[in-house]
Amino acid sequence: ARMLADVETLQGDPWELCPRSLLKDFLSRLAARGLQIQAAFENEFTLSDQTETGWEPVDQLNCFSSAAMDLASPFILPLIDALEQQGIKVEKYYPEAGPGQQEIPIRHQAGLLAADQQVVFKETVRGVALAHGYRVSFMPKISPAFAGNGCHIHFSLWDEGRNLFYDPAGEFNLSGTARHFMGGILKHLPALMALTAPTTNSYRRFVERCWSSSYTCWGPDNREASVRAASGYQGQEAATVNLEYRPCDPTCNPYLALSGLICAGLDGIENELDPGDPVLTDPALLSAEERRALNMNAYPTDLESALSALEQNSVLLSGFGENRITDYLTMKRAEISMLDSLGDEGERQAYEFRF
Repeated sequence: ARMLADVETLQGDPWELCPRSLLKDFLSRLAARGLQIQAAFENEFTLSDQTETGWEPVDQLNCFSSAAMDLASPFILPLIDALEQQGIKVEKYYPEAGPGQQEIPIRHQAGLLAADQQVVFKETVRGVALAHGYRVSFMPKISPAFAGNGCHIHFSLWDEGRNLFYDPAGEFNLSGTARHFMGGILKHLPALMALTAPTTNSYRRFVERCWSSSYTCWGPDNREASVRAASGYQGQEAATVNLEYRPCDPTCNPYLALSGLICAGLDGIENELDPGDPVLTDPALLSAEERRALNMNAYPTDLESALSALEQNSVLLSGFGENRITDYLTMKRAEISMLDSLGDEGERQAYEFRF
């Protein structure tokens, strides 16, 4: 059994720092424009089992290997069953690039349900693992030698059953609304990353040529871009064209992450922000001069840099409220200070099996 709830004051008013209430506020701002957001959080995580030497990934096999599927099946099959019994539709499953790494894309939901579903998904993954003698970690970068665990956010805006991101005449089937929303996200990206990549470990994942994205840009089906314009399914383009936000990992609070995307995207729509030219290649293959010419900036290299960008971002400060941002910065800087005192192994102990 579970209960997902807002945090309220004794007087029954929304608590000022309740992240679920914050997302409701942003959804109301969309609704005032006749808009609804559909979104899904696409998680990667590492599955481990107990060995004589401790907890180790369940396999060291190739990405997408059917043999890796077989090894993980005593966990994956009951997990899929548990998710679907709770109304979470599993769309795909496959072993990913890292040892023991799993990925399970799930069906999108409207607004608040998308963030609620992310909470239920992670709790279910952990609970099923415990019940079957496994452990899971959503830690962004368990080892420098392993692929990191991301949590890409797929999203689109809708109005009365119509996908407003789709335009059959637009470049890559993208509408002006999609381009403006994306322009807002790219403009505010360093500050957004304080919400979507919210741990010190998050920034170890952003490595060139690892499909984690490292530079501010967008592109069609470009997995090294900050925002990927995802092609629609053949014959279903009008319903399935969407955008994918990639510099995000499973340690994020989904209510804050989705609120941040809406806040930045609305700024893009209101000011008709241009996302710039699409990038059709891996940005790491371009020279520094070519990246500068495309206004392609490298990501923040650590959490403090992202927090500083958030602190100076007037759009997010206004949208979230200064008190929320101030308290978030205080909490995260205390976390940085604590982890700095522990060293790298302390970071692993703090994050590996706690997210």
